[in-house]
Amino acid sequence: MVKKATKQQFLEAYNQYGDAIFRYCFYKTSNREKALDLMQDTFVKTWEYIVAGKKIDNLKAFLYKSATNLIIDWFRKKKMLSLDELSESGFDPSFDRTDRMINQLDGEIALEAVNLIEPIYRDVIVMRYVEELSIKEIADILEEKENNISVRLNRGMKKLRQVLNEHEQPI
Repeated sequence: MVKKATKQQFLEAYNQYGDAIFRYCFYKTSNREKALDLMQDTFVKTWEYIVAGKKIDNLKAFLYKSATNLIIDWFRKKKMLSLDELSESGFDPSFDRTDRMINQLDGEIALEAVNLIEPIYRDVIVMRYVEELSIKEIADILEEKENNISVRLNRGMKKLRQVLNEHEQPI
C-alpha cells in the first residue's frame, strides 16, 4: 500500500508539473486532445510505477522521460497520411513560409525556425528555453551527460541563428 505522504507528494507533483507536461506534449504533437491524453497517461504510468514500489530519484525528469516515451509510441502508431488526404485537407506544398514568418510575432518565428533544425538540437532547445528545464534535468530525461547536453544546446543555438539569418528578409 502506498503511504499517505507519497500520495500527497504525487498530487503536489501533478499540480506543479501538469501544465508543463501538457505544453511539452502539445508542442510535440500539435494536438490539444492528444496532448491532454498523453499528459494524463504520463501521470497514470508514473503512479503505477510508484505503486509497484519502484523508486524515482528525480520525479520531474521521470515525468518528462515518460511523456517522451509515450509521444514516441504515439508517433509510431500514428498512420501516415497520404499526399491526397493532405491535399484534400488544404495542404499546399507550394506555400511560401517566408511570407507568413515575416508577419508573425518573434516567438512564432523562433518556433518555426526551431522546427527547421535537427531533432537532436530542437529537443534540447525546447526543453531548455520553452520548458525551462535545467541542463541536469535535460540530461536525466535524455539519459546523457550534462556536458553532452551543454554542447548540443550550444550547437543547436548556432544552427538556430543560422536558420533565422537565412530566413530574415529586409523590411
